[in-house]
Amino acid sequence: MNTAIILAGGVGSRMGADRPKQFLMVEDKPIISYCLKIFQNHSEIDNIVIVVSEEWQSFVEENAKECGITKICGYAPAGKTRQHSIYNGLKCIDKNAGDTDVVIVHDAARPLVSDQIISDCIKGATEFDGAMPVISVKDTVYQSADGKKIGCLLKRSELFAGQAPESFNFKKYYKIHNEVSDEEIGLTAGSSEIAYRHGMEITMVKGSERNLKITTQEDLKTFETILKGVN
Repeated sequence: MNTAIILAGGVGSRMGADRPKQFLMVEDKPIISYCLKIFQNHSEIDNIVIVVSEEWQSFVEENAKECGITKICGYAPAGKTRQHSIYNGLKCIDKNAGDTDVVIVHDAARPLVSDQIISDCIKGATEFDGAMPVISVKDTVYQSADGKKIGCLLKRSELFAGQAPESFNFKKYYKIHNEVSDEEIGLTAGSSEIAYRHGMEITMVKGSERNLKITTQEDLKTFETILKGVN
């Protein structure tokens, strides 16, 4: 069974809007609805768990119903960090999960993920312990300890920018969260980071520039432009 955890608990402080970015309305629908529709229509996704703060859960439920989202099997509370939110979502899945089940973690603010990326991530998590989509880094990247002068030159051909969704063997990924400290969960920046640190083999699959995460007003404008091109 393949279960998608959709993270919708962020506050979107960098957007500067009156509500979290995943709930901003675009063409009369909240951004999260575009994301949910993709996972609803994907033939390999069996269930969806949504991680959301209590104050926005009824909003999500109402919009999911209006959009015909039927795969939702549960809601989990937003955590104090992104990884804590993921852990809450994992707990929601645990009682019905099998040894070979796959969990797919995605951000509600990435509403343009493709069916192909989702399929590749699911396949990657069955052939390895997990998978994440990546894109090549185009610009030259430098490392600086003090933010003032270059401290290290990095080889661009070996650098990749991670995207979502990230997929994992559920049992192995959940076990790590149950065994590590709360502090380590809180310090984890990316979904695959904690898996890699604890020995899970994570493969990379092809991501897409189109699979953008809406974080700023510029990102929102890009999303709106893409929608106009599709419609």
